[in-house]
Amino acid sequence: MTAAKQPLRVAVLSARQFSRAAFQCGQLEAQDVLCECEDVDLICLETEPGFQRKHHWLRRLMYRDVSRRLAYVNPGLKRVTLTRDYDLLIVMCQTYWDFLYVNAIDGWKDHCKTSVCWMDELWAASLPLYKYWLPSLKRFDHVVVGMLGTVAPLSDVLGQQCHYVPGGVDAIRFSPNPEPPDRAIDVYSVGRRWEGIHQALLKQAADREIFYVYDTLQTGESQAADHRQHRDLYANVAKRSRFFLVAPGKVNVQEETRGQIEIGFRYYEGSAAGTIMVGQAPDLDRFRSLFDWPDAVVRLEPDGSDTTRVLRGLMAEPVRMQEISRRNVRGALLRHDWVYRWRQILEIAGLEPGAGTNRREARLRTLAGCQESVNV
Repeated sequence: MTAAKQPLRVAVLSARQFSRAAFQCGQLEAQDVLCECEDVDLICLETEPGFQRKHHWLRRLMYRDVSRRLAYVNPGLKRVTLTRDYDLLIVMCQTYWDFLYVNAIDGWKDHCKTSVCWMDELWAASLPLYKYWLPSLKRFDHVVVGMLGTVAPLSDVLGQQCHYVPGGVDAIRFSPNPEPPDRAIDVYSVGRRWEGIHQALLKQAADREIFYVYDTLQTGESQAADHRQHRDLYANVAKRSRFFLVAPGKVNVQEETRGQIEIGFRYYEGSAAGTIMVGQAPDLDRFRSLFDWPDAVVRLEPDGSDTTRVLRGLMAEPVRMQEISRRNVRGALLRHDWVYRWRQILEIAGLEPGAGTNRREARLRTLAGCQESVNV
C-alpha cells in the first residue's frame, strides 16, 4: 500500500499587518490564494517602535554601504523564531527593500529546506546603484523577478540563474462569471494614464456620451484598511466596466524604466474582469504569448487623437465587444490566476503542488466554460 504524500509545508513572510499600500494589495491577494491551496504558515510580521524611521534610513544607506552588512540588518521588526521545519520559505517582495523583512526571522535557513525570494519590481537600469546589497540575495536558493528584462542582468550580477514569473490576479474574484453583472460604467481608469487619452475621455464624459470612472488622487501609496475589501471593490467596479485603460508598466516614468518595457498588473486584472482593454500593449514577445488571442488590447494613440473614434466604433459593434470580453475572461481564468504563478514557483523550488492547487485549477476551468452570456 502506497503511503499518502505528505502536504508541502510552506512558510510565507507577510507584511500585511503594517504595509497595505494600494499597489501592494495584489501581492497580498496572491498570498491568500496560496494559503487556500497549500499548507501555509503565513508569518505576519509586526513592527517595533521606530520601525518607519529605521527602515527609511536603511533603504537610503544601503546604496553606499561598502561593508555590505546593512542588507542583513533587521529594519525594526519583532523577532520571530520558527517552531517547525518547512519545505519552502517564500519571501515575496513588491519592491527591493521588502526583502529586509527576512532579517527578523532567527535562523531561518536552519528550518527551511529551500528558499525563494520573489521580487516583483526591480528595474535593470537600477542594478548598478544596488551593487552593495544585491549580493545578499545569494542567501536564497532561488531568486525570482517579475520583470523579464531584469532576469539576465541580475543573473550576471549574482552569478546564479534567476527566474521570471509574471504577475497575476485572483481570476475568481475578478471574474464576471457565472452571473455577469450589468456593465454600467463605460470606461474605468486606474493608476497611471496618458494625459491625452484622459482629456479625450473627460470631454466625452462632459458631453454626457460616456460614464468615465478614474482616479482623482494619487492612490498608489494610500494604505488600505483591509486589502481584501480593497480588491473586492476594485474587482466589482472592473467587472461592471466596458472599457479598461492599460499601458506598459510605469509607462510615463522614463527616468526609472530607461526604455525597459514590462507587463503591468492591469492587463491581468482587466482581462479577468472581462473588460475590453484599450490603450497600448507592451511590444514584447512574452506579452504576445501570454495574451495570444485577438483584440486582447485595442490600441489607442497616447495623445488621445483617436480615443473618441475608437470607442465609438467599438460601441457600434456589440457582438465584437461580447467576443472580446468572453476571450479575455477565458484567457485569464486559464492562464493568469495566481495559482498558475504559484505552480511555477513550486516548480522552480523543485516541489510538487498539493491537492488544493489542483482543486483551484479545476474550479477555474469550470468557470472558463461559463462564457456564453457575458454582458458588455
